[in-house]
This record gives sequence, C-alpha cells and structure tokens, in this order.
Amino acid sequence: MKKIIFKNFLKETTQFFILSTCAVTIIVWVIQAVNYLEFVTEDGHSFKVYFLYTIYSLPKIFNKLLPFMFFFSIFFNLIKYEEQNQTLIFWTNGIKKITFLNVIIRYSFFFLMVNYFFSLVVVPQSQDKARSYIRDSNIDYLPLLIKPKKFIDTVEKLTIYADNKVENVLENIIIKDSFSPSKSKIIYAEKGYFSSKNDKNFLILTNGKILNISDGKTNSFDFNRTQINLSKYTSKTTKTPKLQEVESINLFNCLFRTEQALPSIEDLGNNLKFRCDKTISLKNKISQELFGRIFKPLYIPLLALVGGLLLIKSKNSQRYSNYKLQIFILGVIIISVSEISAKFYSVNFGETVIILFLPFIVFFFIYYFFKKQFDLKIT
Repeated sequence: MKKIIFKNFLKETTQFFILSTCAVTIIVWVIQAVNYLEFVTEDGHSFKVYFLYTIYSLPKIFNKLLPFMFFFSIFFNLIKYEEQNQTLIFWTNGIKKITFLNVIIRYSFFFLMVNYFFSLVVVPQSQDKARSYIRDSNIDYLPLLIKPKKFIDTVEKLTIYADNKVENVLENIIIKDSFSPSKSKIIYAEKGYFSSKNDKNFLILTNGKILNISDGKTNSFDFNRTQINLSKYTSKTTKTPKLQEVESINLFNCLFRTEQALPSIEDLGNNLKFRCDKTISLKNKISQELFGRIFKPLYIPLLALVGGLLLIKSKNSQRYSNYKLQIFILGVIIISVSEISAKFYSVNFGETVIILFLPFIVFFFIYYFFKKQFDLKIT
C-alpha cells in the first residue's frame, strides 16, 4: 500500500514537473529569442544562424529553471494532496511524515543527477555549438543593414558609409578597411552594388580611388572597377568561447594539469580557441565556473526538504495560508542564495568553506527539526 501511495505521488509530481517546466522554458525561450534578433538586425547574420543559435539556448534555459520548477512541483503537489485530504489518508494508513519526507528527499537525487548532467555536459556543449554557428556564419544580411548617411561598422575592421541608396545600388561610398593599428585602406567610389557568386558575397565598386596607409606612409591610385570579397570579413559578434561554453573536462585539465604539461594550450578540443595560460585571473574565473557547475545542484535536496516542510501543518491549522507563503518564500530565498553564493567563490578554500558547507548545514538543521517533531509519533 505504501509503495503504491509513494509511486502515485512521485508519478504526479514528475508529470507536473515535465509539463510546467516545458511550458515555462518555451515562454522564456521566446522572450530571449526576441533579444537575439540583434544578430540579424545589427550583426548581419542570416535567420538560419539566428534560429539555430536560439534553439541551442534551450538546454541552458531548462537547466536554469530546473531547481525552481522542481521545488514548485513538490510545493504544488503537497498542497494539492493536503487540500484533497489525501495526506490524511496517508497518516491514517500508518505512514509517518518523516518516512514520506525521506521518500521526497531520495526522489530529489534523480533531479540532482539530471542537473549535474546538464550543468557539466549538455549546457557547455550546446552553448559551444550555438557559438559555432556564429563563428562559421557569413554576414549575409549586410546589404540590408546599410542605410543612407549612416556609418555601418557591423563588420569587424570594416566601416562603410553611403551617401544614398537606391534599391541595391549605393552612391558616394566611403569604406575604411583597418588591417592593423598601423595599416589601413580607405576607398572612395561613386557607385557600388552587392553581388553573390559561389556562396560568397562581393561589393562591386566603380569609379573611385583607393588610399593605402602603412606606417605613416600613404599611396593612392584610381580605379574604374574593383570588388571587395565580403566573405573574408566577419561580424563583431563575439566568436571566442566564453568559459561557460568550454567543456568541463577542458576546464579541469586547464586548472589541475601541471605547468610543464601546459606549454601553450590554445585549443582544447573541438577547435576551441581557449587559451589556458595559468594566470591568476584565469584560474579564479575557471575555478568559479567549475564551482558553479558542481555546487549549485547540491541545493536540490535542500529544496526538496524545504518543500516537505508543508507536511508539518494541515489545512485545518491556524494561519495555514501564511505558512504556505513562508515556505514558498524560503524556497525562493534558497534558490537565490545558490545563485549568488557561487559568485563569491574564491580559490582560497578558507574563504569559501562557509559557502561550500552552507547547503549541508541548513539541510541537516531543517531535517533535525522535522525529525524531532515527527519521528516518534504518527499524526
């Protein structure tokens, strides 16, 4: 009988978690996707790149929402069971509240493993995959971004100005191509238009002058017709991987391998241009990133325990509504603490020992409080 009761509760909680999390994830994804439109409107990437980039952001959104949605699923179902008098049936059938709480805590370890899987494996890989579309993307929509009498610097090291634009034809064009701080090229043309050939974009210019500047020296020449291969240029969108996009194993290797084993690591798997140079600043950032991936999921059993505090009072108790609100606020505070505490991590263990043991201390304190009240009696 007990197994059936626990099985039904866990089944309903899991179903509610899946449905609610998927719904909220899609809502957040749609809102975030609107912000990513700048990849097209400002950076000139195609809608295909935009769509693929946003799709690969779904695992990160899901992983961020997982702790709260897990807590909310426990919270919601316990309240539902109490309102429908199902918990009263549990106690009548001899189920101790501490036993029920232990089931909820054991159940939370499944979500702990899911959170670890996403944090350590899925999210970094999906974020890197999303970034790879930016790295490999051409500035397909650059022609649409050029407006008359505006300087367009969407393309890295290239600035384009046109006095007028009639359909696809530009008039009185000024282009600055900055090769390096000491070398650049300025092009003036009466007219120009965009053309595509073999999946490459070109800007065709007519009747103009090219001014080459190198180490303070200048030379120029006129042209009747020339072309600029835009495929060799990239947008200013960040292409180098951020730490959250680097695989966990690569961060571990960078942090714990010896200096002798790291003469010059610039590529750590999957052609990531991530330099592991053992500087203190990089070491702190990597430690903080790994700490966040490993540390945050540890709060999930604590969230299950906090949700289980609803078992202490029945709906007939005084101020039951206030008690529910207090439990919900406590859960939100714990989730906030889990997010904030990782930001204060330091490679100095002595400075972070409290942060490291905080979820365990709070967990055992609340569990002891619960057990002391209900371990020896059936209510």
